[in-house]
Amino acid sequence: MLLAADAPATPPHTGGLLLLIGGTAGLLTVAALGIALLLVLIIKVRLQPFVALLGVSIAVGLAAGLSVTELFGTVQKSAAVSMIESGMGGILGHVAIIIGLGTMLGAILEVSGGAEVLSTRLLRLFGEKRAPLAMGVTGVVFGIPVFFDVGIFVLAPIVYAAAKRSGKSILLYAMPLLAGLSMTHAFLPPHPGPVAAAGLFEVDLGWVILMGTIVGIPAVLAAWAYAAWIGNRLFVDVPQDMVEAAEEAKAAVAAEQRASGLTPRETPVALGTVIAIIGTPLILILLATFSSIAFAPSPSSPTGSEQGIPHPLRSVIEFFGHPFVALTIALLLAYYLLGVRRGWSRGSLETVSTASLKPVGNILLVVGAGGVFGAVLKGSGIADALADTFNDVGLPVILLAWLISVVLRVAQGSATVAIVTTAGIVVPLVEGQGLSQAHLALIIMAISAGSIFASHVNDGGFWMVAKYFGISERDTLKSWTVLETVLSVAGFVVAALLSLVI
Repeated sequence: MLLAADAPATPPHTGGLLLLIGGTAGLLTVAALGIALLLVLIIKVRLQPFVALLGVSIAVGLAAGLSVTELFGTVQKSAAVSMIESGMGGILGHVAIIIGLGTMLGAILEVSGGAEVLSTRLLRLFGEKRAPLAMGVTGVVFGIPVFFDVGIFVLAPIVYAAAKRSGKSILLYAMPLLAGLSMTHAFLPPHPGPVAAAGLFEVDLGWVILMGTIVGIPAVLAAWAYAAWIGNRLFVDVPQDMVEAAEEAKAAVAAEQRASGLTPRETPVALGTVIAIIGTPLILILLATFSSIAFAPSPSSPTGSEQGIPHPLRSVIEFFGHPFVALTIALLLAYYLLGVRRGWSRGSLETVSTASLKPVGNILLVVGAGGVFGAVLKGSGIADALADTFNDVGLPVILLAWLISVVLRVAQGSATVAIVTTAGIVVPLVEGQGLSQAHLALIIMAISAGSIFASHVNDGGFWMVAKYFGISERDTLKSWTVLETVLSVAGFVVAALLSLVI
């Protein structure tokens, strides 16, 4: 739970821009100029988001009157705490391990053929008539442990095959799959957005998983309904060049596996194995979250709260359900069940795991810089000024959270940047309100929903969808952009309604 913070009667700093515009008006001006500068640097200057966030954080801190010592600490060892280091370390200490373990888990599932088995079995289970639904379910299940772009890369050939076999529009199969991948990417750990927000709001991941599931399922159902509608009205043929490229990629991957000593799979992975590996960390984390309720100590019991000793079984469940431990267990299961037991060498496991971590560096730096931005907003007094101003507006915090996230998403394109920036702004608004972990998790869901609103030409995902599935820019706007908007609005509506009773 967030600790209550008493808002100061006057701004704690008076330097920088506050020399020209004092008080709350000056702090709000600094905040507005900082966010505007961030958007210009990312959109117009095309500066890398990590560099843009870090640079804007420093500029905002100086403009709000923070001293160099407050921002950077001192060269010599002293009691001075660097706001940049504490902001970066505070969030990455929680997020980096989870994202790293989740990324390696997804890589093993991908290379072992778990995704292909999952989608093939679901297609067989649902039948040809319900193949779009099978693709949607595949997107949801496989989207939990892997990043959005990886999911597209691995599952696109299956979409090509289903569309080619049926002779129908590829949108009928691609859009449900994309909706499932996007929903899990926005709402569920171990994806960086919800994990970063959970760290900033100090919310247990179990609550984020629970609320992400409750909010995400109705949202993805609404997106599937739109996908079926647009898929039957807008025909897009299967891109032959992508089909050929997919076959070449498969051959290249197989050759690379053989060259690195990895034994190509001879038998398909069991569907139950894939589901068990994906479900294990989710179940363990949820059990740990609710163990505090089920095993709440009684003052009259021998292990009651008077002695401050938790129930022994609760301690065991909380140990195995800690995200670090739960994901490590899942990764070790994947190593054995999908690797060692099927002939992989230890060298092959190491190669796949190490290679999967290469694209994670950028994500972690962006998340860390978002933590710095939030720390500067709070330490400078801007966060308190924003909190007072938004409270005076009278709009519910959950609506403000969604709107801010939507504006940032549409303006600069990155969902992760939208989430971490919005969280830095919104966290002060909920401090001292005594909100439950469940309610805070719903606010995170609202932020996550806003971060996927109206994907368009400034979003890398827009071009990935257009090029992978051979969709024109105009048709991508009609299908993918609207699909993301439906997913965003439906997710926010569910989260807002639940916040009224939780």
